[in-house]
Amino acid sequence: MGNILYLVIPCYNEEEALPATSARLREKMHSLISETKIDERSRVIFVNDGSKDKTWDLIEELHQEDKLFGGINLSRNRGHQNALLAGLLTVRKYADMVISMDADLQDDIDAVDEMIDKYKKGIDIVYGVRSSRDKDTFFKKATAEGYYKMMNHLGGDMVFNHADYRLMSKRAIDGLAQYGEVNLFLRGIVPMIGYPTDVVYYERGKRVAGESKYPFGRMLSLAVEGITSLSTKPIRMITFLGFFIFLVSIGMLIYSFVRHFMGATIVGWTTLMVSVWAIGGLILLSLGVVGEYIGKIYLETKARPRFIIEQFINEEN
Repeated sequence: MGNILYLVIPCYNEEEALPATSARLREKMHSLISETKIDERSRVIFVNDGSKDKTWDLIEELHQEDKLFGGINLSRNRGHQNALLAGLLTVRKYADMVISMDADLQDDIDAVDEMIDKYKKGIDIVYGVRSSRDKDTFFKKATAEGYYKMMNHLGGDMVFNHADYRLMSKRAIDGLAQYGEVNLFLRGIVPMIGYPTDVVYYERGKRVAGESKYPFGRMLSLAVEGITSLSTKPIRMITFLGFFIFLVSIGMLIYSFVRHFMGATIVGWTTLMVSVWAIGGLILLSLGVVGEYIGKIYLETKARPRFIIEQFINEEN
């Protein structure tokens, strides 16, 4: 079993974090090499996702100073999931195992050691899982945990409290490459690959520098992407909702006849307005869900490239 490790780190406007991040990763990688846990050909690859600051300039400087570091420069911003996929698929021919993590180093890099140990025991995919969310606000904790539970209920086999901090063997990445979706949600796709899996628990820390690149709007967008990419249950729910409303309408029809024969022919204005607004809202909501799926079908049929690599710098080149 080979020992060449590649770290893949998507970056978007991370010029503030890169100096501290690269220093800590350099120390960790050299420590692993000196302990012979990984091969000296192991590398750290930063993926520049169309940053508007000096992120790519810093990556080039890091490569010139230390061949431990390399970089992938995407032609334009394609989003975190596509940037991560670009890194994984690019380095798989050089690496025996690949660990993906975020540039802010909120994921504990000391968990890498345990991930490697599990890989050497024959595990193809090792998930980094947060041991707790005690440092999150109540709102973030409630929405995040609720989302994982909802995804699993809808059929998405996601690992609870896992983001994109994971180790994948070359074999697992080769399996991932066979999934050709344009609309990517790696947290849901990776568990579909199969192969032996395990988890490593860690305590999530604070950003080393800079601000979060995932505000509430982008997190909500990612959540919708995950739901509609992995499951068709929302459309099925619309079917059941329509059937339920049909039953309610029959009940209202019977009620109207009864009231008519009782002599109460004036229907309450409030009841009418509430019914109109409720049914109208449900129709618009249903159209929105169906439209989301139709939009994804449209994008999938066009088969556009998920990313375009403008430049790849690595000592192997």
